[in-house]
Amino acid sequence: MIALPQLPLDLLTMARIAGGVLAIVLLVLLWRWYRRHRAHARLLGTVTGGAYAYLRDVLVPDGQGGSLHVDFLLLTTRGCVVLDMRNIAGNIFGGDQMTAWTVMHRALRYTFANPQTGLYDRIAAVRAMVEELPVEGRVVFSARGRFPKGLPRFTLMLASLPAEFPAAERAQSGALTDTWRADWERLRAACRPSSLAAPRAAI
Repeated sequence: MIALPQLPLDLLTMARIAGGVLAIVLLVLLWRWYRRHRAHARLLGTVTGGAYAYLRDVLVPDGQGGSLHVDFLLLTTRGCVVLDMRNIAGNIFGGDQMTAWTVMHRALRYTFANPQTGLYDRIAAVRAMVEELPVEGRVVFSARGRFPKGLPRFTLMLASLPAEFPAAERAQSGALTDTWRADWERLRAACRPSSLAAPRAAI
């Protein structure tokens, strides 16, 4: 009896193996995308849950011909809140009077500019765009960072944001005044999408 060549069978086996590997890779990629999407939705809910409306990654005119990047603008029961989001890992040491804050993470040690200064500039730019809408701000740090010596002024951990601006407060207060709404619409119309969103992503 003449033996039949095994090459077609080998090609079929290889094709099945390759198809199985490809299916596994696709499932892993799909699962990673789902996890990122779910984490993003959870983050957005944490940040904006207490707001009537919000703007994300926008440029606000600074009144001098330029503009300032803002991670989030929230319209809340207390007015407009400017959020500067920071995703910094490690122990952070900072204070209101310090020009630079220090980060210690494993064997790494570095400094970054006091973010309160930039926050004040953003608050001032937003205030210049509205008439009666109160404006305040917070620098919000992710759970990757810790402040062993306590939080400086106007800084907040991400997990504390829902308690600072609770959704229940929005539900109980009812509708906003027409003046606040008009101010928000004026601010929204003046803002433009920011190209800094990708290279300097929020948390």
